[in-house]
Amino acid sequence: MITTGKVTGIVSNLVTVQVDGPVSENELCHISVGQTKLLAEVIKVTGDKAQVQVFESTRGLKNGDSVEFLGKMLEATLGPGLLASIYDGLQNDLTTMDGVFLRRGEYTSPLDHTKLWSYTPLARVGDSVMAADWLGEVREGWLPHKIMVPFSFKGSYTVKSLAPAGEYNIDEVIAVLTGEDGEDINVTMCQKWPVKVALKGYREKPRPQKIMETGVRVIDTFGPIAEGGTGFIPGPFGCGKTVLQHAIAKQGEADVVVMAACGERANEVVEIFTEYPELVDPHTGRKLIERTVIICNTSNMPVAAREASVYTAMTICEYYRAMGLRCLLLADSTSRWAQALREMSNRMEELPGADAFPVDLSSIISNFYARAGMVVLNNGQTGAVTFIGTVSPAGGNLKEPVTESTKKAARCFYALEQARADQKRYPSVNPIDSYSKYLEYPEISDYLDKTVEKGWVEKVQKGKNYVRRGKEMADQINILGDDGVPMSYHEAFWKSELIDFAFLQQDAFDEVDALCPMERQRYMFDLILSICDKSFKFDNFDECRNFFKQLINILRQMNYCKFEDENFCKYKEQLSKLLS
Repeated sequence: MITTGKVTGIVSNLVTVQVDGPVSENELCHISVGQTKLLAEVIKVTGDKAQVQVFESTRGLKNGDSVEFLGKMLEATLGPGLLASIYDGLQNDLTTMDGVFLRRGEYTSPLDHTKLWSYTPLARVGDSVMAADWLGEVREGWLPHKIMVPFSFKGSYTVKSLAPAGEYNIDEVIAVLTGEDGEDINVTMCQKWPVKVALKGYREKPRPQKIMETGVRVIDTFGPIAEGGTGFIPGPFGCGKTVLQHAIAKQGEADVVVMAACGERANEVVEIFTEYPELVDPHTGRKLIERTVIICNTSNMPVAAREASVYTAMTICEYYRAMGLRCLLLADSTSRWAQALREMSNRMEELPGADAFPVDLSSIISNFYARAGMVVLNNGQTGAVTFIGTVSPAGGNLKEPVTESTKKAARCFYALEQARADQKRYPSVNPIDSYSKYLEYPEISDYLDKTVEKGWVEKVQKGKNYVRRGKEMADQINILGDDGVPMSYHEAFWKSELIDFAFLQQDAFDEVDALCPMERQRYMFDLILSICDKSFKFDNFDECRNFFKQLINILRQMNYCKFEDENFCKYKEQLSKLLS
């Protein structure tokens, strides 16, 4: 029986509905405004009243308008054709909509139902399968897209028949499965899954075993993020969050990239649309958009759509993870998502927490971050979702609730600093305040010992200590003056500057320096540490400063040269002469 209701109260996009039957939280409903049906989601049920958040503008809505509940949650449509698509939070394909502006009540199919895909069966008739097991495969671009047993299936099934290799659209039956009750079920290439529910489809979820290389030295060496790990990038406006995200997306070791612009300003979203498709994937030489899904909701769209966008993005990542692929989810910015939660909480007159955010903000953020991770699939293969979100704290205040709540959930913290950005030190990641808890994992430490260098974590800590001591010496020099401190203070300060200028800083727009493989990072870091370990004797601080400035200039020029080419070797010789 279909539950219906009537609108009894309206506060912006929060609508109170008098219902005539049972409804549940997160259930979808249609609110009729004339001939237009607006999609909404139940967020609170009290007796025979339900409070729903509308995903569209509520202009023209009035008390007494009819409501029809759909008996299902907000779902993502999953199947071949997701890559290179641009969606909103409800997974409407923005490229197929008419006109420049979104029309209220207009919803489009996220997948092309007419396109034919070249299908190859992987399972065999008589096989016993369960949810998320692979039945077949199609090629989505150059990536293998697995056709899986629907995630909603419970128990064991037997493969009764399989479609032969050939071309099919996503609605054609490619397999017939027989359940334990003897009932036959048709399976197509397309399935749906509620975005608010974590998608399982795996056997176990162990701790991360390896790092995800990004080609960014300050991340890979000083604060590596694990494959299947979580991290976040807080910082004020203008500190380079977008450029750093683009670098990670372009260079990170991921098969699929999902960009979620949840509440960004319209001009920033337009930049993603125009610039992102032009980025070249350094791993394949093809356009990065070919292995990317973009999901966006601008800040002027209803708050409910902002919240939906991050969940839709995560569900798509979990879907590709179940295929044994490595996925990277970049959310920009989770602050706008948290602000959407605050607006809805305030409209429902709930007890406010710090800065009027919901009291359960930390729990909501933690539950979402927990959906990332590396998993072992039913067939023993592995997949991963690595999640990096950005936070835009007002005024660059890193003590505000969203940053503090995210700190508790994420394992990597990359603090962008206004002072470093003003000094043109990019990436403007503060190497002292930032950290990666994955360096404490024995599995990650063993991986780095095997793939980079024995004792690599200890060397990283040693480099951080040089930077930390240099910062302390800089404070003393600023207070007491150049002549008021021993020469060892100046030497310690310039050694930290050597690490900062020659290693931590990186040019995202230089063809060579933009992407620094781990092998090269190891070579340069060992070289710089060997210089820092030396003890020098200077007669005055001017001599000390000039010596280290020459070192910094030579090492930075080496960063712009390809490994072991003619110029690289020339600068190595200059370095040897200067140190001799």
